[in-house]
Amino acid sequence: MAKIHEITLIPGDGIGPEVTGAAIKVIEAAGVKVNWDVVEAGAKVMDEYKTPLPDYVLESIKKNKIALKGPVTTPVGSGFRSVNVALRQAFNLYANVRPIKTYEGIPTRYEDVDLIIVRENTEDLYAGVEHKIGDYAAESIKIITREASTRIAQFAFDMAKKQNRKKVTAVHKANIMKFSDGLFLECARNVSKEYGDVEFEDMIVDAMSMKLVQNPEKYDVLVMPNLYGDILSDMAAGLVGGLGVAPGANIGDEISVFESIHGSAPDIAGKNIANPTAAILSGVMMLRFIGEMEAADKIDAAIKNVLKTGKALTVDLGGKATTSEFTEEVIKNL
Repeated sequence: MAKIHEITLIPGDGIGPEVTGAAIKVIEAAGVKVNWDVVEAGAKVMDEYKTPLPDYVLESIKKNKIALKGPVTTPVGSGFRSVNVALRQAFNLYANVRPIKTYEGIPTRYEDVDLIIVRENTEDLYAGVEHKIGDYAAESIKIITREASTRIAQFAFDMAKKQNRKKVTAVHKANIMKFSDGLFLECARNVSKEYGDVEFEDMIVDAMSMKLVQNPEKYDVLVMPNLYGDILSDMAAGLVGGLGVAPGANIGDEISVFESIHGSAPDIAGKNIANPTAAILSGVMMLRFIGEMEAADKIDAAIKNVLKTGKALTVDLGGKATTSEFTEEVIKNL
C-alpha cells in the first residue's frame, strides 16, 4: 500500500491558491497520496490574527515537517515583515535552493543552462537588525557568522557530490567587506579542502552578475550569502524564461518548505492565467526530498514535454493557455 504523506499546504495570497492548486492536482494525478493540512497565512489573516503568520501555521509545519507554500504578499516600506523570512528564522531553514534550468520550448537566448543557487537563508542583512538614527539616517547591520557560513558551504558541496556536479563557486564581496564577506569566503575555502573531487572557485558578486549573463552554462553550484542569493537567483531566472519557471526550497535539519520564487501577482489573481510551472516544479523538488522519486521523474518529464511541444503555454511564455489548461496538459502527459 502506498505511503500517505502528511504535508502542510499554505495556499498564499494573490495567484497562490491557483498555482498551488495546480501543483496539488498534478502531484495527486502522479499517484502520490497526501493528506494536505491547509493553513492560511499572509495578508488575508492580518485583520483577524494581527499577524501574517498565526501560531497554527507554525504548529502545522512543526508537526508535519514538510510544507508546500504559495507566494505571500509582503508590503514594501512599511507593514509586516516577510512571512518567508519569518519562516526561515523560526525553523532555521538555513539553505535556500533555487535550480535554474533551460527548457526546450521556452523562448530564451540561452541553451544548456543547468545550475543551482544555494543561498544562506538565516542571516546577512536579512537578519533585520536595523534602526533609525534620528530623522536623518538609518543603519542596517550585516551579520555573517562562521557557523552559518561553514554550514551553507558544506550543504553546497554535499549537493554537488550527490548530483554529480563538478564545480562550486562561492560568491562574495570580500574585496570591500573584508570582515563579513571575508569570513564567508574563508569558510567556503576551508570547506572546499574537504571535497578534493569538486572544483572550487570564488567570484566577486558584480563579476558573477556579468558572467551569468554572458555564459551561464559554465556554472554548476553557486553558494553565497543571503542578499546576493536573493538578487542573483531572480536575475538567473530571467535567463531561462522568468520567475514562472523557477522553483525553490528552504531546507533545514528537521523541517523543509518548498515554494516557487515568484511573487503573489495580485494584478492577475483570479483570472486563471498564472503560470503554475514553478509551483509544480517546487512540488517535484518536494517529492524527491520525501523519496517519491518515480512520481517526481514522471512530473518532470511531463513538464518538459508540455513546454517542448508548446501546445499549452501560458501568456507569460508567449502562449494563450489558461492555468487550468496548462495543468490538464501536464496531467495528460504523465
